[in-house]
Amino acid sequence: MSEPRVERWRAVAAAAGLLDADGTTRPTIFAEMTALAARTGAINLGQGFPDADGPAWVREAAVEAIRGGVNQYPPGRGVPELRRAVADHQARHHGMSLDPATEVLVTAGATEALTAAVLALAGPGDEVLTLEPFYDSHAAAVALAGATHTTVPLVRGPEGFRLDVTALANAVSPRTRVILLNSPHNPTGAVLTRAELEALAAAAVRADAVVVTDEVYEHLVYDDAAHVPIATLPGMAERTITISSAGKTFSLTGWKIGWATGPAHLVEAVLAVKQFLTYSGGAPFQPAIARALERGDADVAALRDSLAQRRDLLVAGLEDAGLAAVRPEGTYFVCADASALLTPDLPDGAALARALPAAVGVASIPVSAFCRAGSPTASAVAPLLRFTFSKDRSTLEEALRRLRTLR
Repeated sequence: MSEPRVERWRAVAAAAGLLDADGTTRPTIFAEMTALAARTGAINLGQGFPDADGPAWVREAAVEAIRGGVNQYPPGRGVPELRRAVADHQARHHGMSLDPATEVLVTAGATEALTAAVLALAGPGDEVLTLEPFYDSHAAAVALAGATHTTVPLVRGPEGFRLDVTALANAVSPRTRVILLNSPHNPTGAVLTRAELEALAAAAVRADAVVVTDEVYEHLVYDDAAHVPIATLPGMAERTITISSAGKTFSLTGWKIGWATGPAHLVEAVLAVKQFLTYSGGAPFQPAIARALERGDADVAALRDSLAQRRDLLVAGLEDAGLAAVRPEGTYFVCADASALLTPDLPDGAALARALPAAVGVASIPVSAFCRAGSPTASAVAPLLRFTFSKDRSTLEEALRRLRTLR
C-alpha cells in the first residue's frame, strides 16, 4: 500500500510549527499569545506592532488620496511615484543605483515579497538557507515552494548574537539556490557585521545562489551599529533581491506597503509570482508612502531615537526583574534569558511565556518558536523570551512593574 499523500498545506503548517501530532493545526505563537493577553488582561509585549500611529502628515496624505479618487487597482508593479521614491531612497541611504521602471516592485508588505521571491527562485530538490532563529514566514515560504529548509545558527555570546561562520561553510551545498537573510534580525536584534555579510556573500557566490534579504528594520539600528545592505558588497548587486517596507519605518504596519529591489531579471521573476498572489493593492497608501520616503527622514530619526530610549528602559527593567537581557543592536525586540525563573513545572521559555500572562499580567514570545523543533539552536534558546519595546513608555513601565513581582 502506498503512503498517504501529504497535502502541501500540512507541510507548510508543520514547517511553521503549527501542526500538532494528531494532524490538527494551531494558531501562530503570535496569535496564541495575543489571545492569551486579551483573555487575562495582560500587557502584550509579545507581538511587535506599535501602539501609536505613524506621522499624522503621512496619514493625511492617504486621506487626500482616497478623497481624490485613488481607490482602484494601482499598476501591478506599483504606482510610478512610489517606485521612484524607493529608488531614490536606496540611492540616498545606501548608494544603490536602481531603475524604478524595471528594478523596483511594490508588494503587499515585505511578507508577500519574501514569499513571492522564494516561490519564484526555489522548488523541490532545492535548498533555501536561513539564519536560525528565523522569522516564521521564512520557513513557511520555503515549505510552500516545496524546497528543503536548511539553517545556520546565530549564536549567543558576550556581544549578543553572532553568525556561526564555521557552520555556514558546512550548511551551504551545491543545492543551495537561495540564501534568505534578515538583518537587522528578528527575533534576536542582531545587526550583521560587514565581515559576517562578506562570509555570506562568499557562500552565495560559491553556490551560485541568489540572496533574498529581509531588511524591514533597516533604519531601526542603535548605538554604533550600522546596517549594511548585502547588495552593496562587491559583486552582490546582480544576485540580490532586497526587501523592505514602510510598516516598521513609519509605524504603519497595517498599510502593508512593501517593496523588492534588485536586477531586472530577478525582479521580473518575483513579479511573475506576485501578480498571482495579490496582483496589486493599497492604492491610496502608495502615494502617501512615496511622500513619506521623500520627506520623512526626520520622522524616522525621531522614531529611532525614541525606540533606543525605550530599549534601554526595557533592558534595565528586565535585568531588575531577574531576566538576563541581551542588548539588541536593532529592531523592536529584546531577548532575555529566563533561566533563573524556570522550575520543574515551568522547564523552559515556552512554558513560562504561557504562564506569565495569568501569573503577572505580561505576555511575551518564546524564542524557541523561531526555530525548527528539536534543532540544536532551539535547545540553545529554550530559556529565552522575546519582549517588544515598540509600546509607549508608560506601557513598558507598567509591564516592568508587574515583572518585578517575579523576584
